[in-house]
Amino acid sequence: MPVLLPTSRSRHEARRAGAGSAATTDHAVVIAGCGPTGLMLAAELALANVDVAVVERRANQELAETRAGGLHARTIEILDQRGVADRFLREGQITQLAGFAWTRLDISDLPTRHAYGLELRQSHIERILAGWVEELAVPVYRHAEVTGFAQDETGIDVALSGGKKLRANYLVGCDGGRSIVRKTAGIDFAGFDPTLSNLMAEVEMREAPALGLRHDALGFHGLSETESGRVLVVVTEATLERTGEPTLRDLSKALVAVYGTDFGLHSPAWISRFTDAARQAVSYRSGRVLLAGDAAHIHHSVGGQGLNLGVQDAVNLGWKLAQVVRGISPDRLLETYHSERHPVAARVLRNTMAQIALLRRGDDGLKAARDVVSEVLAMDQPRQRVGAMMSGLDIRYDLGDGHALLGHRMPDLDVSVEGQKLKLFTLLHSASGVLLNFGKPDGIDVTAWADRVSYIVADYDGPWELPAIGWVAPPSAVLVRPDGHVAWVGDESQRGLADALTTWFGPAAA
Repeated sequence: MPVLLPTSRSRHEARRAGAGSAATTDHAVVIAGCGPTGLMLAAELALANVDVAVVERRANQELAETRAGGLHARTIEILDQRGVADRFLREGQITQLAGFAWTRLDISDLPTRHAYGLELRQSHIERILAGWVEELAVPVYRHAEVTGFAQDETGIDVALSGGKKLRANYLVGCDGGRSIVRKTAGIDFAGFDPTLSNLMAEVEMREAPALGLRHDALGFHGLSETESGRVLVVVTEATLERTGEPTLRDLSKALVAVYGTDFGLHSPAWISRFTDAARQAVSYRSGRVLLAGDAAHIHHSVGGQGLNLGVQDAVNLGWKLAQVVRGISPDRLLETYHSERHPVAARVLRNTMAQIALLRRGDDGLKAARDVVSEVLAMDQPRQRVGAMMSGLDIRYDLGDGHALLGHRMPDLDVSVEGQKLKLFTLLHSASGVLLNFGKPDGIDVTAWADRVSYIVADYDGPWELPAIGWVAPPSAVLVRPDGHVAWVGDESQRGLADALTTWFGPAAA
């Protein structure tokens, strides 16, 4: 993605006119960090015609290290909701990616069009997302970092390295676990200290390595071949004392402690150190500052949930922030971002901590516990339930009592609209709300929200099924939010519809 040089004038409708000075460039939203979370949020805001810019210290999207290795089913669904899933599917390897403490979970029988995961390195994921963001003409400030900010009643002044300043309505920290935005905002990062330290690296080896996974008294370890022909090393260190940037000598010592040899390792492409520290921002918002992705939560990489969690944060936040910036919805809509996403991340922290507890050592007691868990997860109902959790398909936001669909993600049904067969997710490509009427044509009046919600009369005769829940009663109508979650389920009485439309899409037009 080339360096884009933003100007003080934007093509977007939602530019906040009149603020700043000749030395200040204005954007409605500034995002700190151009990783998967920041890129997805930038795309969501651009689709909503919000003037958004991204600040990134890297010169481009290139990543030397592996980092995340794939996309789970719900994230693929989200990309499908925006019409870009095929870009990722073309480059990745479809696989049964979901697992719990190294027990693979086959989710191929779950009710979704994407009942699988996608093996695809973060470097490729970022490149594809960056290409999409470039198509949407989002400006990116390269070679720059957010160094500080100051809020007032009308906006936020954002200071960048190099002396540049930006003026915005909101700043979103997507700048990782060591987030400067979170620290500057004074948001506490509560949680648990690490109990183990892992080294991960891609290296060359002169001797044939002992490929595969193993447990011992230190912890868990693995060696595997990469697509480049190098060896991917994951090894648990003997101590937590070592911190900072790891060296080839650190890696050699860790391998010798486990395997009795370092296999003649040399020429590392990269080496990284990570722990099982589990922390979460106590609040995802402080005034005009919001947090998403690793800036809001960190945990061990077991289960491969981190990148997916961040992308899903972005999709929950994006449409809400867009409506507030554009004056469609009141500021309090942003409070639902924390109330909905904080419990989701807390659950991920819990399940990663549980997995690490099972994997932490190779003693007989833990081996017996892992065997019991594997036996339970071989049963259909536990497998489907945990598989839906690990893949993100079972996420439900607490929108109150009512129909089983309420708060869940809307299934991608094959519907018929005006005689044309189409996938329901195609109706969400523009990142706006949709009210689907499966009852009498023209039986619902949403004229007062017509500029924010598409009203569609659709036919669908198939079953309604949710992952880990099963069959649900066919509704007469559903209101689907831009993030794909069901905000209202109704019948011909339309009870509660006006309240739901007002809550999620602002007051009725005059």
